[in-house]
Amino acid sequence: MDLHALAGNGPLKRQLDLQTARRGLSHAYILSGPAGSGKRTLAALLSAALVCSGPAEQAPCLHCSGCRKAMGGIHPDIVRAGAEGDINVAQIRALRADAYIRPNEAARKVYLLERAHTMNPSAQNAMLKLLEEGPPYAAFLLLTENAAALLPTVRSRCETLTLSPVSLPEAEAFLYARYPQRSREELSAAARRCEGLLGRAVAELEGTAAVDSRLRDTALLLAQRLSAGDELALAELCISLEKWERDDLAALMGETVLLLRDALVQRAGAGQEEDPQRRAAAASLASALSPRAMLEAIRVLEELRTACGFYVGAGHLAGWLCARLASIQTAQITR
Repeated sequence: MDLHALAGNGPLKRQLDLQTARRGLSHAYILSGPAGSGKRTLAALLSAALVCSGPAEQAPCLHCSGCRKAMGGIHPDIVRAGAEGDINVAQIRALRADAYIRPNEAARKVYLLERAHTMNPSAQNAMLKLLEEGPPYAAFLLLTENAAALLPTVRSRCETLTLSPVSLPEAEAFLYARYPQRSREELSAAARRCEGLLGRAVAELEGTAAVDSRLRDTALLLAQRLSAGDELALAELCISLEKWERDDLAALMGETVLLLRDALVQRAGAGQEEDPQRRAAAASLASALSPRAMLEAIRVLEELRTACGFYVGAGHLAGWLCARLASIQTAQITR
């Protein structure tokens, strides 16, 4: 199976190669991995393989009409849902009705559910019925940052493909090939910052990074409040997060983790962030918190980022953030 467009992830590629050689592609996959890990790239390749009209052993050939339309996002037999907002039971029922309309061009009909973790239990139960009783030509790709947010019964009807961050050399090789006109220094810096999640590096280099001004400013402010040791100011900031979308909260946790890691690097004297505001925020954290406290804060934020993938209200997440970071401040002060 031709998966060269997906960087890294050697074990996953071998898994798919063996599977397609033995029995072809499954009717349902869960594509799990953090934002920027390549879920959409893999989904595009699997979708193309499912509608490919070339030889089965070469799918996706990326040359036939089906593959070209799939990679261009215009194939009539590839149906997308969940790109914006949570997925509700009405949307799944609509997909079920559509699934019984035969494909227009290809032998298969592919349903690609982005942000599948946003399905509530009712939507997931409806999805389960579709996975169990759908027509034989229907295939389903469920994209999620956290497979554990899906019901065990849904997971049991799908094969899970877990994407992993790529190594620094793999990230650099990918970026060098994709952006030959950019300087090696710029690309290497982007590779280091993306933590193996190439989607982040691509978004940064193309000026479409998910870290918009609100997200960036809030992460800097959160770092400032954490380093200042002012629990009231931290609480006020966390209250303001209660109306944020879960995906935005997850991105905020990720951006704050990057600041804390920059602070650890600064404290070790191993490097400096190029952005002056991020460098100042990292320096403040490094001077105010011990390495142990910063590592604990990273652990808390990573836990929260994972929790954002579950069907949990933003208010609960913001409250948890406030309580856990405040406890780190208190522990730091009493030492």
